[in-house]
Amino acid sequence: MAKGLILGVMLLASMLAGCMGNKDWGFGFNYTDWLQKHRNWYRHHHPNKTQDHVPNKIIVGGSQHWRFNFSYTDWAFNHGPFYLNEVLVFKYDPPMGNDSHPHSVYQLPDLWSFVKCDLSKAKQLANATQGAGEGFEVVLDKWQPYYFACGESNGFHCDVGRMKFFVMPMLRAWRT
Repeated sequence: MAKGLILGVMLLASMLAGCMGNKDWGFGFNYTDWLQKHRNWYRHHHPNKTQDHVPNKIIVGGSQHWRFNFSYTDWAFNHGPFYLNEVLVFKYDPPMGNDSHPHSVYQLPDLWSFVKCDLSKAKQLANATQGAGEGFEVVLDKWQPYYFACGESNGFHCDVGRMKFFVMPMLRAWRT
């Protein structure tokens, strides 16, 4: 029972933290499927047809990129809100010889895996070489929490190196 209560409190706290980071969010409904279904009809029948919003490309970590010992949780909180269909770009150097410390990008399935840096059920999105050059892109195309972490060294980069963060993309207000 105590374990369930702790998990519930952590889930509530993470949801509140995500909402508090979204400084310009408004009240209203968030029915992603309804929005997608009716968006095309609205564009074709509205007298003032609007153009699609071009999604932002956001470099994870800003000028710090994706590296060891940088708080990506703080970065995500301070650079939110993030919106549906925005693109996160993970940039990191590929491994160079035996002394380098490679990075990767994993998507964790849930809050508990995120908190514990448990990569056992995580999905690898990018390997150690895919962050080079223009970086690796992830589109926030679903209205759901996204939990990201570096999967190198069996979770050491995630846990000790603070290479993890989560975002909950928000819906943009309809503009007429």
